Amino acid sequence: MAKKRGTYAAVYVGSGTFHISKPKRKKSKLKEIRAKVRPKRARRN
Repeated sequence: MAKKRGTYAAVYVGSGTFHISKPKRKKSKLKEIRAKVRPKRARRN
């Protein structure tokens, strides 16, 4: 399996099929995103 940090990885399974994996978001980045989204949701309710 090809593993590189910070990039997409594709593994050939067979007959034209690939398993594609993408890098996970860092916890600090998730917190930033959630902080931005929260006020919009609050206004809708």
